[in-house]
Order: sequence, then structure tokens, then C-alpha cells
Amino acid sequence: MNETEEALRTLAHNVRTARTRAGLSLDELGRRAKVSKGALVALEKAQGNPNFATLVRLADTLGASVSALLEGRPEQRVRVVGADGVMPLWKGEHGSEARLMLTTGGPAATEVWRWTLTPGEEYPSHPHQAGVTETVSVTAGEMVLVVDGTEYPVAAGQTAAFDADATHTYRGSGTEACHLIMTVHLPPGPG
Repeated sequence: MNETEEALRTLAHNVRTARTRAGLSLDELGRRAKVSKGALVALEKAQGNPNFATLVRLADTLGASVSALLEGRPEQRVRVVGADGVMPLWKGEHGSEARLMLTTGGPAATEVWRWTLTPGEEYPSHPHQAGVTETVSVTAGEMVLVVDGTEYPVAAGQTAAFDADATHTYRGSGTEACHLIMTVHLPPGPG
């Protein structure tokens, strides 16, 4: 079995387990996450190919992190993850990308992401569940963070934090690629 097939099987298992634990039918999960029942059936059979936005909506609806849906059980006490070992979950048309590096465990998980935004390219994000906060730390270049229609320039060496239950967009600005570390802080989930 290749890596993609194994990743799909893990995702299928994790979504089915989280859905069952939450007591949701396929119909109800689909309605809440705005994902068709057919797509969910295929996903739970490891036949789907969900995009990044679908994974985020499913994770939010299930009260889980994106990586909790993607990862198998941790095998070691300490995990060291290199960016070259993690596939991008989003790629823009002009070279931008987002990689979910890892998620911390515990009742209130934190996702750690590495982003590259090329000048002018943007990623619009739907609002997350209530209680989710994000921080964006720019390590090189410049970006514009848009939250509820208001633009906030963030340059190298600066960090912005915001409640992510509002519409938000990440946009590369300046003349060179923007590199940033984003953390997504999730509220405590069910049991």
C-alpha cells in the first residue's frame, strides 16, 4: 500500500470514529459541515479526495484538529517533523502553500502550520468554531491579515493573534515571498 492509500485509510478511520463518538449520522455531519453525504460515504470508505477546506469544516464540526483526522497514533514521545516530510494541504496557483507540521495532544490541541505566501496570492478561510484562536508569526517578508473585512499588515518579526470564528484571509504582500508560522489553538473537545 502506498503512502496516499495509507493516509486515506487513516483519514477514513479517524472521521468515522469521530463521527460515531459525536453521535452523528452521515446526513447530520454532512449538513453541519456543508459536505455532501456522497462525499462523506466515499471518504469513510477511503475513496474520497477531500480538499483542504473540506477537512477544516469536518474538523470544526467534529470538534477535532485537522491533524487529528489525518494522523495515526503517535509512535514516539518526542516527534521531530521536517517541512520536507510533510505534504502541503493547500497550494496556491503562484507558489503559495500551507503545511500542517503537527498538532499537540491534550484536551485543547494546538496545530502548528508553516505557510509560504507569494506577493498578491491569498487564502480565504471560513470562520472556525467558536473558541478557536490563531496566531500568525511572520519570519520573512510581509503579509496582510484580513479579519472581518479589516486589513492588518504583518511584517517579518511581527505576530498577530485573533479570534478565528470570523471570516479571515491571509494575503502575501511586498516584493518577496512571505514565510510564516501559524498556530491554531482549539478549544477543549469532547472527551
